[in-house]
Amino acid sequence: MKQFKIRRILLERGAENDSLAQKILKKLPNIPIENVKPDELASREDIEEMDKESLRLIHFRGDFLKPCPGTRRYICCGYQILNVGINCPMDCSYCFLQSYINQPSFRIFTNLEDRLNSIGEIIDSSPDKIFRIGTGEFTDSLSLDYVTGWTDLLLPFFSNRKNCILELKTKTSFIKDLIESRYRKRIVVSWSLNTPRIIANEEHMSASLKSRILAAQECQKAGFVLAFHFDPLINYQGWADEYKETVHLLERYIDPESIIWISLGSFRYMPNLKWVIMKRFPETNIFNGEFVPGLDGKFRYFKPIRVEMYANLSEILKKWYNDLGIYLCMESDDVWRQSLGWSPENSANLSSYLDNRIRKLMAY
Repeated sequence: MKQFKIRRILLERGAENDSLAQKILKKLPNIPIENVKPDELASREDIEEMDKESLRLIHFRGDFLKPCPGTRRYICCGYQILNVGINCPMDCSYCFLQSYINQPSFRIFTNLEDRLNSIGEIIDSSPDKIFRIGTGEFTDSLSLDYVTGWTDLLLPFFSNRKNCILELKTKTSFIKDLIESRYRKRIVVSWSLNTPRIIANEEHMSASLKSRILAAQECQKAGFVLAFHFDPLINYQGWADEYKETVHLLERYIDPESIIWISLGSFRYMPNLKWVIMKRFPETNIFNGEFVPGLDGKFRYFKPIRVEMYANLSEILKKWYNDLGIYLCMESDDVWRQSLGWSPENSANLSSYLDNRIRKLMAY
């Protein structure tokens, strides 16, 4: 997988003295720099283009650590998001960021290093709580690691804290800096997986399925705990056989005993996202299904379709290994019971379930 092209750097006023900004500028000495005003909004047309080749360096004034924006109407895992940036150099047709962001370009929060102490204070203030923290909600955790140095900054910080784990979620094979790090404790490396057909047609500029799994194998051999996310599952003719083959490829290369969890989630979208997707990806087939509005306002596959997909894939995974920490992302109690045969019943119990996986596999 080739490194992503960066054609210009947009340096916001106030970011120029941040330590991370200075490190990035040194790594990219030949990239043109444009000075821009903070919060300078773009037109809707520019946003739809996304401008994934521009790196915008921002002194972030918001909260770096925030709960995942779940909903009380569905069972949520209690994840915490570490905001390191927004947008992604890959271009998945279904990505919710297309209707979420109000500025194009890949936005990097350059005062992250300067705010780590305050993040540490939040974690240390609740020593009996396990913080499950990830950087992959609003961006890919490793796609620009060779520029941002996120792993160099974050791995030592989180490895030295006893009541948290850091999950790095990716669709790339960029693991060089990760492997070279000497830190392993409390670090989970995870991959979003899909069928080769979906990856080729909908996850543009991402690593192939085999490249992702081989990268995961290398990380596992290097001592990292792994996780996988089948999200979004896409319903199309032949999906059952092709997801089965995806699991079989996992079986060939990955030792299941050190997988901390595998999540399953179906394709879902807010109504306004559909029109952005259809404009940017007119050839997409992801809407060729039966969708109904959910309790959170998002459109989802009709419940029997979701239950069938979850039940099918979980059965295949359990035949491979019966202790994979399988869970559903943003689903109701009845969908859990119908598809997996059990339910945590509520978000607090799902959090406890995942915390126990941490205690079991990561020597807490």
